[in-house]
Amino acid sequence: MTIDKQALRERYSPKPVPECHICGEEMTIQRMSASRITYGCTGATYDDKGCHYAEGRSIADDHYEQSRVTVVDVSDPDVLALLDENLQLQREKDATEAVALALRDDMRQAREQLEAAEKRIADGSKRIAELESNEVREVGNKFLVVRHPGKTPAIKHCTGDLEDFLRKLIEQDPLVTIDIITHRYYGVGGQWVQDAGEYLQMMQGAGIGVKQQEDSVDSDVGRNQPGMVVAVHIGAGDFVKFKGQVFEVEETDFDDHDVTLWFVGGNALKCAAGCPVEVVSAPVAAGIKVKGE
Repeated sequence: MTIDKQALRERYSPKPVPECHICGEEMTIQRMSASRITYGCTGATYDDKGCHYAEGRSIADDHYEQSRVTVVDVSDPDVLALLDENLQLQREKDATEAVALALRDDMRQAREQLEAAEKRIADGSKRIAELESNEVREVGNKFLVVRHPGKTPAIKHCTGDLEDFLRKLIEQDPLVTIDIITHRYYGVGGQWVQDAGEYLQMMQGAGIGVKQQEDSVDSDVGRNQPGMVVAVHIGAGDFVKFKGQVFEVEETDFDDHDVTLWFVGGNALKCAAGCPVEVVSAPVAAGIKVKGE
């Protein structure tokens, strides 16, 4: 059941004093009986000297008789107080519901964000597991790839103290570069190789010069012979052929999976570490005359 609170407020609010429908003046109470109040326009005013009637007016004249009106006034201040209290409670209820709705929206959004984060974590964990399962581990099969400038890269296995072995290599040739391969190595075409044997087989299959050596620091490493050599094994002093021109390598720079070959004269070539590069003989051997010939 719906209660019309506005109708109740109007019903139990005090009724205003009516005005005379003849002259428009505010009337006065002539009689009261319970909730019934009779108003009339007497035309009289009162002061210290007594009662005074307006011009043309007299006691109980026709004007008075015609102006009389009875009003039923059932106003109740207790009912009005209850209505005010109910209104305040309704406002508080509306405010509480608004806060609850806002909190519900925030909780739903937070739950969605949490679910999305959990999904990303699960996907990341799954990807990590996949990578770990695919990782090639070479337990106890460490080997070295030793590169002297202008020489053919060599694979060496160290059976003694690794630190002493490396120190002797560096003392022999301060320009030597050494890759310590503990798990896998970047080979031809970007593939990962598992061990020294697979690496050597891959290089030989691609026609790239790599020598398998014993565990001696003093082993002859030789020079890069003409042919296709992986970019990562090109050293200073090598002559490479690129786009029909022969360049002498002055310096090399290895960055992650890329190699930059800096040529004498300022030119440079950047390529993948596993990219085969054509190595040629020195210009004299290639039929190119040098100064003084």
